[in-house]
Parts: sequence; structure tokens; C-alpha cells
Amino acid sequence: MSLTSFFKFVEIQTKLASIIPFILGTLFSLYRYKSFIVKNFIIMGISLLAFDMATTAINNYIDYKKALNNDNCKSKNRIVKYGIKESTAIAIIFTLLLIAIFFGVLLTLNTNLVVLLIGIISFLAGILYTYGPIPISRMPLGEIFSGLFMGFIILFLSCYIHIFDKNIISIIYNNNILNISINLVEVLYIFLISIPTISCIANIMLANNICDLKEDIINNRYTLPYFLGKKTSFNLFRTLYYIAYLDIIILVILKITPFVTLLVILTIIPISKNINSFYQNPVKSKTFILSIKNFALMSITNIILLLLAFVFNGKNEG
Repeated sequence: MSLTSFFKFVEIQTKLASIIPFILGTLFSLYRYKSFIVKNFIIMGISLLAFDMATTAINNYIDYKKALNNDNCKSKNRIVKYGIKESTAIAIIFTLLLIAIFFGVLLTLNTNLVVLLIGIISFLAGILYTYGPIPISRMPLGEIFSGLFMGFIILFLSCYIHIFDKNIISIIYNNNILNISINLVEVLYIFLISIPTISCIANIMLANNICDLKEDIINNRYTLPYFLGKKTSFNLFRTLYYIAYLDIIILVILKITPFVTLLVILTIIPISKNINSFYQNPVKSKTFILSIKNFALMSITNIILLLLAFVFNGKNEG
């Protein structure tokens, strides 16, 4: 199997959805807490990327198995399309999962039990998303799960691995007593930071499901657009972006992020144009990519502005 076929199988182009929250969480740790641990950053990055690729591979494999009796759906599956042997696909899935688990355990050893618990929950959610009697991806919950786990949990964890010793969340077991303490304000701040990524990632899933609605019904996938209808789904698609912009304003008002991040609001001009283009022609091969471009545009702009604020503050302090 060629490297190109492997990248197509794991849909490497979609990994932006996990890498961006990872970077944003890291930058927030730098900006707010002035903390960055290189080895934890590298270890989590490897584990995160491996697990994201594994879940995508599992999803494509499950689709392949379910499409075996449908020649039309079968021909569109990545395993068939790129000539990947079934045994090779399975080997890739298990290899990626083992890499993700190994580095996840290593990250836990470098931090604490909170990371382990969040990792286990994320691992189970990722597997259940694509596998099981009724995978989450085949239900009207895909947008919620992908938005929360990729948009918030990844961002939170990528921040927490640098500040695990600051008692934002701590779990202590001593003399048969389990004590859990949570700094609700700081956790809320991290959640507010993640709302734009939650909204944009949910919209990537929503756009995908809108485009695939007819094919999904054939494959017994009853996703959110099936229940909402296309018109309501489009309205939700648009609203989630506006929620993200409102959140950016709130973050500045609360002084959680620097004033300069308000410039992210300027991206509403090209993003609104993309929303309208998608609304007029929701086709997987033509306009679905706009949801990914919107996510990249809003998030990368935010990343650049947050990084500039951190560097500028550092120079002032120096």
C-alpha cells in the first residue's frame, strides 16, 4: 500500500479538526498560565494524531463492511477505491490504536490521573463514535459528540498537560477517601475559549451529513439532517458560526483573551460568503470543503492573534 493510499484511508486532510484545538489549548496555556512543557506537547501530539487517524480508519472500515452488498456504495468506499486489502486496513487500525494508547499512558505518567480519566473517556467515545450496535456517527448525536470531544476535550487536555500541577482539577485518593476538586472558574474559561472550535467542528460534521443525506439513508445512517430537514439544518449551520463570533466578543469583555483577538470577527466576511455558497449548492465534492475552510480561517486567525499577543506581552514583561 502506498503512502498516498494510507493518507486517503485515514483522511489526513481532516486532522486539522484535532490539531487546531491542540494548538489553541497550548497557546492558551502559554498566554494565561505562562506554562509550556515540551515533552508533554510532543507526546500528546503523537497520541492525538494516531487516535484521530485510527477512528477515521475504523469508520471507513465499518462503512466498507456495511456496503459489501451495495455495489454503488462499495465503489465509493476508500478501501475499495484505493485498493487497500482488508487485512492491511485492520493492521493499520490496530497499529494506530497501539501507538495512541502507548503515548497516552506515557502522558499520564508525566502528569496525573486526570489525564488518564479524560483519555479513557475520549478513547471510549472515539470507538463508540464509529463502532458498536448503533455507532454515534449513524445517529443525530454526531455533531454534539464531535464538537464537544474534539472542540473542547482536546483543547482542555492540551492546556491541562502544561498546568496539571496548578490544581485546576485534582483527584486524590487517600485512606479510602476520594477527593475531587475543580476550579470551576478556570474550567469555564477554557470552555469559553473552546466554543468557536466546538461550533466549527460541529459544522464540519453537519455539512458532511447534509451532503450525504440521501446516501446515508441508504446505508441506514439517520443523522441530524434526517430529523431536522435540510432547511433547519442550514439555519443551524449558520447560527453556530454566529455563536462562535459572539463568544469571541464575550472572551474579550471578560478579559480572558486579549483585545486584539476581536480582529477574528473580520473573518465573518469570507465565512458568510462560504455559508451562502454551501447553502446554494450543498455538494460533497464541491462545497463541503467550505466548512473546513471556515474552520481553518477562523481558528488560524485566532491562533495567530493569540500568539502575537503572547509574544508582545512577553516583550513588555522583559
